[in-house]
Order: sequence, then structure tokens, then C-alpha cells
Amino acid sequence: MTTTQSAASPLGDATLAEFTEGLRGTAIVPGDAEYDQARSIWNGAHDRHPAVIARCAGVADVIRTVDFARSEGQPLAVRGGGHSIPGFSTLDGGILLDLSPMTGIQVRPDRRTVTAQAGCTWKDLDAETQQFGLAVTGGLVSSTGIAGFTTGGGIGWLMRKHGLACDNLVGADVVTADGQFVHASAQENAELFWGLRGGGGNFGVVTSFEYQLHETGPTVLSGLVFYPAEEAQRVLAGYRAACAAAPDELTTLVNLTTAPAAPFLPAAVHGAPIIGVGGCWSGDPDAGEAATAPFRSLGTVIADVFAPHPYAAWQQALDALYPRGIHNYFRSAFLRTLDDDALRVLRDFSAALPNALTEIHLQHLGGAVGRVPASQTAYAFRDQEFIVNVIARTMDADGFGKVVDWARQLTAALGPDVSAYVNFTGDSDPSLVRASYPADTYQRLVGLKNRYDPANLFRLNQNIVPSE
Repeated sequence: MTTTQSAASPLGDATLAEFTEGLRGTAIVPGDAEYDQARSIWNGAHDRHPAVIARCAGVADVIRTVDFARSEGQPLAVRGGGHSIPGFSTLDGGILLDLSPMTGIQVRPDRRTVTAQAGCTWKDLDAETQQFGLAVTGGLVSSTGIAGFTTGGGIGWLMRKHGLACDNLVGADVVTADGQFVHASAQENAELFWGLRGGGGNFGVVTSFEYQLHETGPTVLSGLVFYPAEEAQRVLAGYRAACAAAPDELTTLVNLTTAPAAPFLPAAVHGAPIIGVGGCWSGDPDAGEAATAPFRSLGTVIADVFAPHPYAAWQQALDALYPRGIHNYFRSAFLRTLDDDALRVLRDFSAALPNALTEIHLQHLGGAVGRVPASQTAYAFRDQEFIVNVIARTMDADGFGKVVDWARQLTAALGPDVSAYVNFTGDSDPSLVRASYPADTYQRLVGLKNRYDPANLFRLNQNIVPSE
């Protein structure tokens, strides 16, 4: 399963040389020793060959690359952390604007803010902010880039207490399609700031992000408790009931998966279906045991590995399960409530996981996520209490189409009108983009696209198509 892209016209040698000579960073082209490494992305399902990879050293390189793509009529892909499930952070032919060298971070503990360049991952950011006992909602896998994660919303372990990543964004520097460098905040270019918080990469290249930070850690009560797969009905129903009384300081998820060969699990369950319930308590440490107790007694406990962990270590706890290079396809569906029909779908599809790499995540939203007015950010599904994220993976291309079909069937079974999370829409299907926004939000995004990118230079994303 790969996305399709239009072919790019070849770049002339002289034109390309003139462009690359003006870069402070590095230009990599086919035939260079580092080309194959530079063109690869985290998701091995997408194997593409850009005409040139511009590894930008700073804002000047970003402006130069955007201007070059626009003037030469070349398709442009923008890469931050490079996870990009649909493969938007690479392309065949055309220009790849690579932000990965831009990893500067400045924490201001007195203001509880951090400014980070767009090439940073959550591992980078957590390392700096935790030095001061501060954090902002980040990804569940620390190799995720901050850029795409934030501009799509940003769901993570701190969200019920402190909101999404985009809710904590207080400012952003942006290079627009016409090569202008602008700042967006609540006070400056406010409509652009609104769109950057959920509208994805449609309006420009964000070169740096400024976040509000919160006291977190350095130790949090976090972990997983495991239950037998045959108790899925009991565990899922109990999880629904426990979520109804959960304090905002507790963010949890259910993972319907296959037991890894981990030392904390009995050898008898290795490779067998299993249910994991994970959580992170970000409140008073003395209250964590009582708050997590309802989630740790939902059925027959196989193993309970909840314990105090360094926050940064908990952020990296799942990394080994999400290695670079395998084939990935994710789908999602918001659920306003977790009714019995939804529980049945989750139970039935988890009983037929296509392989040991596929998973179904059920995450509890609400809390601070739900208290933000829907009109305040482009991420507008604030009344949805749960989200289902379907993780479909294979080691290589063999069998990948089968797991993609399974993921699509699962989300379809949850209902014909379910909404999607833009960061977990595995296709470039326009209907999935529409499903990621309420109708009025989508029209507002179209107006913003008309203003900042009427020619749709930034189209390799979950694309908001400008009006013709």
C-alpha cells in the first residue's frame, strides 16, 4: 500500500547546481553515497526517489528551497521527524525539504516555555524539558517528530491533564508558499495560528514551535497491566466504566494485541493474543495508586508492571515495538461514546488480528482535551470521548495488503459516519480528510488555504484543496 504522486519534470543540471550552491545545509542527489539513507523514512511502505534532498541548516535554507520549488514548478515534500504514515515526507522526483538537521531547543524555565526547531523528535524535546521538571504532551513513540504531530493535534500521555500538543502551542515561525517568514500566535496572524493547530502542513513550513510547559515528573506512575484475550468483553466493559470516573490526571489506553516475548510476561502467553491496559498518572504521586487501581483490576491479571518511572523513560517505553523500516498503515475513528456495538466490533476484530504486529488501541480522551472550545483550534472534535487507532503492520510488503484491508474494515464497522484523526489517516483519500474535520471547520480551512497557498504548493499532506 503506497500513496500515488504526480510525476515531476526533470531538473536541469545547471539549475540544480545554482540552487544547491546557495544552501548553507547539504544537498543530496541520486548517486551520492548517502542518498539511499537520506531518502528513506520510518515507514518502510514508501520507497521513493526525490530528485534532490535539501537538508536545511536554518530558515534561510527553508526559504530558498520553497522559492526554488515554486519557481521551478516542482512538487515539494516536507520532512520533520519522518514518520509520515501515508508517506507524505518523501516523493518521486521533485524536492524533499528535510528539516531533520534543525534541532535547536531553548527552554525558559522561568516562563515554563520551550522553543524547538521543527527537526526535533519528542525524545529530543523531553530530554531538554525534563532537565527542569517540565513537559508538554508528546507522542507515545519518542522517535515521532514534533512538527507533524503538533500540527495534526497531538495525542499523548499528558493530554487529559494538559491538553493536546496543539493546545499548548503558543507560537510558531512559518515559511509560507510565497517564501515569506511570518510568526503565528494568538496575537499575530491569529487565523494562521488557528489553522496550524490541527490543519496539518497545508499552510507553510513551520520552522519552530513554542510550547507552554507544565510541571511533570521527573517520576510518574505509569505502566501496563495485562489480561487474557478471552476476557475482552469483561475488560472492555470495565474499562468503559472506569473511564467514566477517571480523574483528569490519568490518561489511559487499551491495547488489543499479541503478547511480546517480554521478561515480565509468562512464557506461556508469549505470541498469544492479550489485552494490555496502559496509563500515566501525572498528578500527586501519593494519589496515583488509588487512581489507577480501577484499571488494574478489570479481569484476571497476567502481569502488572505499573511502577514509578522517569517521565522521559516512559515516553520511550514503546519505542522498541515500533522500529524503523517495517510497513505501517494506521487508521482511526473517534467515538463520542463507547457503546455496546463499538465494544462488539473491537472484540470481534481483536479476535482476528491478521498477525502479531497488528494492534487495536482504544484511548480515553475527555478531560482537558474536551474543555477546549471546538472553534478554538482546527482540531475540532472536542466532544469525542474515545478514539480507536488501528495499527496495521507487516515486516515487509508480504501480506501488507491484507492488513490494510483489515484496518479499513474495522473502522468501517464502527459506523459509516465516524470521524477520523488527521494524524492517523493512512491514505491520501480526500474523503478521509473531510472526515477529519466538521464541515464548518473544513470550510474555514479552505479559506485559510486560499489565502496562504492558493496554488497548493503544500499538497503532500492530508490536503485541504483550495477553491478553484
